[in-house]
Amino acid sequence: MENIKIDLHMHSTVSDGTDTPAEILEKVKKEGIGLFSITDHDAIKAAELIPPLLKADSPRFISGTEISCRDEDGKYHILGYGYRPDGKAINDLVEKTHSLRLYKVNQRLEFLKDSFGFTFSKEDIDDLLSNYNPGKPHIGKLMVKYGYVNSKEEAIENYLNKKKFANCYVRPKEAIEAILDSGGIPVLAHPIYGDGGQLMQGEEMRKRLDKLTSFGIKGVEAYYSGFSFKMINEMLDFAKKYDLYVTAGSDYHGSNKLVILGDNNLEPDMEYPENLLKFVEDVHKYEGK
Repeated sequence: MENIKIDLHMHSTVSDGTDTPAEILEKVKKEGIGLFSITDHDAIKAAELIPPLLKADSPRFISGTEISCRDEDGKYHILGYGYRPDGKAINDLVEKTHSLRLYKVNQRLEFLKDSFGFTFSKEDIDDLLSNYNPGKPHIGKLMVKYGYVNSKEEAIENYLNKKKFANCYVRPKEAIEAILDSGGIPVLAHPIYGDGGQLMQGEEMRKRLDKLTSFGIKGVEAYYSGFSFKMINEMLDFAKKYDLYVTAGSDYHGSNKLVILGDNNLEPDMEYPENLLKFVEDVHKYEGK
């Protein structure tokens, strides 16, 4: 176990990655990753697509997802691992998040048209909506194609983020309970970065974990591509304090992000922490139940 390369956080074309699940599997093999999970945003389709492709000598696959959540205290990304893909609770959850995503995409398109005069052809809009889980990155790419912006990042920061939504989010308690009800393990993604663009440490992190553990969160992503060793050690201390599992992920998105598959600051020749080893042992018990 100590020598197995791990990456439990990556995204495919099912959400906002550029590699199909099958292509990710081939890259996982090439990189020598022995344990992996595809955690598409608000989706579980990869958990259906990958198992038929696995062979006896394939790397170990764990069903995964990453649910975008929000409540009165802010935004959260909750990872779910080892759930039953046919679990009613997890399927109801992703059906709800999918509907919310489609609603917000259409509202953002209307916002761009009404506020800035940005319009797109019906063909391109139909193509956008044909994505399994379209979001801001997909709209941003379309804006670049039409010359409205120079980059996807500019589109999101200067235009798309200006459109606000009230009560169009899944609450973290709801996501955690759905993952648990489907036999999975809920884990807080990139904790220090919050929903991706924050910086939460010390007392602020303690308060967040106090709340999420009361909801049933079982782990934290302590090893992450964007974390410094100081950040990692802080999250390891929190994991020990709250008796939480530890996971490791790169947050790979293909060419959509400058993140390398398998890059999570967890080296195969290092001694893995006990609560990471325990996660790997326990999550396997959930699979297929």
